[in-house]
Amino acid sequence: MREGKGTQMGQPKIRKIATPGEIPPAYRLDDARRPFMYGKLHRVTVTEARVDYVGSITIDPLMLRAAGILPYSRVDVVNVANGNRLQTYVIEGREGAGDCCLNGAAAHLFAPGDLAIIMAYEDVPAENLPGRESVAVMVDGGNRVTEIWTYATPAPDEVGESCRHGEVFARSA
Repeated sequence: MREGKGTQMGQPKIRKIATPGEIPPAYRLDDARRPFMYGKLHRVTVTEARVDYVGSITIDPLMLRAAGILPYSRVDVVNVANGNRLQTYVIEGREGAGDCCLNGAAAHLFAPGDLAIIMAYEDVPAENLPGRESVAVMVDGGNRVTEIWTYATPAPDEVGESCRHGEVFARSA
């Protein structure tokens, strides 16, 4: 296939790039809906792992409210200790108890004391993406909310601006 010509089924159109200035904007807003993270619980301590329970992850409602995550929402759960990643749904634990319990088969991938990252997503119409906010909830070792960070999704032509200005990594945990 020659550069610049149309593509055949299953074959990419190739454009050679000599300098970074030649890289075209890869982001475009269209009619698609895109999955975006809207709420994250960061470094939650797993308090229990119950194989005998029917599926899900049990989470303290205080953490759920801080992240805007509703019961029965689908979430990704990542084990910081071993890299295991799974998808399940949320059920409410005891308010103020700091619950984070992996249930059912997921309990084989986590142990009490492991740190987890829990992320919930929503499908967003592309035209609603610029300025759309996501939250990351920081907790302490007892799973008490200590900080809530809010991030705005940039417009396609602003991608990379926050890193260039040092805004993304300026915070410390």
